[in-house]
Amino acid sequence: MKSLWSEADAQSYVARYGREGVNADIALRVYTSRLLGRDPALVLHGGGNTSVKTTVPDQLGRPTKVLCVKGSGWDMAEIEPAGLPAVRLEPLGELRSLAKLNDEDMVNIQRCNLLDATAPNPSVETLLHAFLPHKYVDHTHSIAVLAVSDQPDGDKLCREVYGKRMGYVPYIMPGFLLAKKAAEVFEEDTSVEGLILEKHGIFTFGDTARQSYERMIEKVSLAEARLQKSRKPVFAAAAVPARCATAAEIAPILRGFAARCDKTADARRMILDFRTSPAILNYVNGRDLARYAQVGVVTPDHTIRTKNWPVIVPAPDATDLPGFRTGAEAAFAGFVQRYHDYFRSNNARQDPPKVELDPLPRVVLVPGVGIFGMGAGKSAAKIASDIAESTIQTITDAEAIGRYECLKVSDLFDMEYWSLEQAKLGKGKEPRLARHVVVVTGGASGIGKATTQAFKREGAEVAILDLDSEMLIQAAKAVGCVGIPCDVTDAGKVKDAFAKVVEIFGGVDIVVSNAGRAWQGRIGIVDERVLRDSFELNFYGHQRVAQAAVNVMTAQGFGGALLFNVSKQAINPGPDFGPYGLPKAATLSLMRQYAVDHGADGIRSNAVNADRIRSGLLTDTMIEERSRSRGVSVENYMGGNLLAREVTAEDVAQTFVSLALAEKTTGAILTVDGGNIAAAVR
Repeated sequence: MKSLWSEADAQSYVARYGREGVNADIALRVYTSRLLGRDPALVLHGGGNTSVKTTVPDQLGRPTKVLCVKGSGWDMAEIEPAGLPAVRLEPLGELRSLAKLNDEDMVNIQRCNLLDATAPNPSVETLLHAFLPHKYVDHTHSIAVLAVSDQPDGDKLCREVYGKRMGYVPYIMPGFLLAKKAAEVFEEDTSVEGLILEKHGIFTFGDTARQSYERMIEKVSLAEARLQKSRKPVFAAAAVPARCATAAEIAPILRGFAARCDKTADARRMILDFRTSPAILNYVNGRDLARYAQVGVVTPDHTIRTKNWPVIVPAPDATDLPGFRTGAEAAFAGFVQRYHDYFRSNNARQDPPKVELDPLPRVVLVPGVGIFGMGAGKSAAKIASDIAESTIQTITDAEAIGRYECLKVSDLFDMEYWSLEQAKLGKGKEPRLARHVVVVTGGASGIGKATTQAFKREGAEVAILDLDSEMLIQAAKAVGCVGIPCDVTDAGKVKDAFAKVVEIFGGVDIVVSNAGRAWQGRIGIVDERVLRDSFELNFYGHQRVAQAAVNVMTAQGFGGALLFNVSKQAINPGPDFGPYGLPKAATLSLMRQYAVDHGADGIRSNAVNADRIRSGLLTDTMIEERSRSRGVSVENYMGGNLLAREVTAEDVAQTFVSLALAEKTTGAILTVDGGNIAAAVR
């Protein structure tokens, strides 16, 4: 590991934050915190913490000695001065004289001594930083250090690597007692440059930001060097099928089991995140996977994100997906039962008793394929996958020099159910369509783009499919969703696009089949080619999309929603719009057929009829032409309905959302036209 310290960069931080009234100590603390936080070999997703002891003015302008320490909810990779709340240092130091201090009182005292009452809660390890005398203190969960320490003889190995340059702290749960013990270990030999916390991580410290940071880099480098010494081959491969099923084929099956495997709780959809690589396959294909992958997390901080172990499913034979389904279902059921047993046995010693968290796995290991992270949203799923990848590297390195071993199950339970750790996850009410995956075709503009935005506001994970690559990129970036190029007139491309959606999110819950184009022509003289082209997009395109979606939904086994953009032309045709209206009328029948044929699968099928919506179909030029032909203004033409108000793409989008939420509605048509169809107004 190389030091990334740059004097020029460091001074640029001092200058930048100095203009905002932040002193140099804190500016440099931000700089080196980011250096550490942006290296996944050191810190992942809010893990680790850093601090600096400095002097700042209080509200009355009086110089006050404070500890600026990473605040809860902040990620070191992107931390700002606001993420280092200032706590009065002197009262924190006085706490060391206490014999005991419970967590609630510790948090309260820390908050009472904040200079800014609106600041985030200081780190749960604030007192450890405070009890050490050094100006700068850094803490990471280095992969290399954990690989050395997560061994039956981890303490001995660490002493072999560092000798007397580091202090060694036995495992104690973070909080007051750990802080006191760490200070005692340091005082036994004040020449040490840091502390190794048994099976937890590493602290380094120094008089300057650079010294503390570079000590961290040096100590991690020493652990990396030890991992290369006397390294042995790991993970003899087990047999896997000659042709494994793809991630897209198995993800909906896994997602379905995740929602249904716990009979004691309501079904909860999960979002998946798939990863594979040679290192991952080497790990999941190992003959002893059931041993080394089930030991426990590499550092206790990970347990709130991934549970203490992953679920292992059989290698999926592409020629026997029913067999995989049976084996995977048994694996999920076994995981849930194991979690219930783990909770009961450990909860028996709790006073007061804890309330069991959901027993669902967060990481799935699939021999021959890779890994899936699972979470309430894509962000949580990615965090689980990131931690799983880090765990794979740590265990691989640990097994290469010895045998992986982590903390006792009882210690991991205490960490998982520790209120201060649970607070990191937040317990806010989820949006109405959280945990749902939505696909919108023709989603780069007009009604499609408005619909994409509406579903995003409801908390859904959204993928937009569109033929126009440039507009697709712009729309995906603007809305904050996934964009996938797709021509719905090409069956192969539709299949590939849905496979990509499933690989990204794990499945599909709602599809808004919106892509279309308004071909025109008087029906008695129009060229047959025009009709065929229109049917290819405006009917068969909907069928291809719906068929691909149903294939995923039935594999998941918990239903879904098909939503078709039909148009008022389907039931109230206008002159010279037969080439557009005829396939739309067929699509209306298609919607009803899906309602009839797949209602038993829990799949709802509904449609929206819209009229006079500004979009790629009804352009400004067309609007002007139609207005002139009717002898009215553009405003009067667009508001030419019973309500005398223009209907917008956003109005149509909200109707799609309403249908998605209508869990007992199928075969329905909602008209969004201000009353035109009802009054037969043209």
